[in-house]
Amino acid sequence: MGVKTAVCTITTKSHFFKSRSLLRSAHKHLHADLFCLVTDDNQFPSPVCGEIYHSLDVLSGSLAGEVKNKYTGNKLRWACKPLYMMYLLGAGYDKVIYVDNDICFFSSANFLFDELDNTSILLAPHFYPTDTRKDQHWLEANYRVGLYNAGFIGATSKGFPALEWWASCCLYNIKKSAWRGLFDDQKYLDLLPVIYDDVKVLKHKGCNVAGWNMDMCPRIEVDGQIYIDGRWPIVFIHFTPLTFRNILSYLDIGLSSYLEEYVNNLKKEQPQFTATSQLKRSLNDYLLYFRHIRWRIIRFFE
Repeated sequence: MGVKTAVCTITTKSHFFKSRSLLRSAHKHLHADLFCLVTDDNQFPSPVCGEIYHSLDVLSGSLAGEVKNKYTGNKLRWACKPLYMMYLLGAGYDKVIYVDNDICFFSSANFLFDELDNTSILLAPHFYPTDTRKDQHWLEANYRVGLYNAGFIGATSKGFPALEWWASCCLYNIKKSAWRGLFDDQKYLDLLPVIYDDVKVLKHKGCNVAGWNMDMCPRIEVDGQIYIDGRWPIVFIHFTPLTFRNILSYLDIGLSSYLEEYVNNLKKEQPQFTATSQLKRSLNDYLLYFRHIRWRIIRFFE
């Protein structure tokens, strides 16, 4: 019997269009069963590539019950990541990869499952800038926000205890509070390689390409194609608002064609979607901006 692999994501009803675009790209570039957990609805769209939708009802047990009782909205989605992966591993899958629904695959990614052959947990670093002489706020972001990005994580059944610990952390608190060492569900991942054996860091720089890693993962054209650092093919891009802003403002022009393809994919699901709609800044964006200004003032007087 062959190895059973799964790719999963989590969404709310309002973001079905992003999840379906992600799953289409995963179907094209990965050999795996596709799953989507919907946290706020029991009515699902018709599958477009054989994906299976689940409601929160599939998450059982005392830990899942406490999470569902404690959180709503984004916090509920974030806290359900380890729980959903645990559910799929418990359902018989040997290898499970979770990806955020604002990710899109652009080339073969089956090697990600191969990366799990000799490890139990697979983490993706942010690759934030690390220069100590300029833009040191990015250097410090590694410690405020986390070394690893919670938009991607892979696991095998041996990683079940690590996922359970992560789930318990999410139940403890999901909050942005740098002075407490907290950043939503994400900062907890820093401890996984310390606590558990067989935790591997994915060093392929074509994975989780995003607006925050332009410096550490330079986009270089080779024979008409964009490669990261001139050698890594782009496997998947994390289209956060920062990624949109950097591309549309020509700071990350190497990803322009990828953004165009991504937007066209989204329009298949939601015709009224526009790239500029992602430029609207949230309250959290403004809070981060004022914290950055405070950081610059403090640095000035040091």
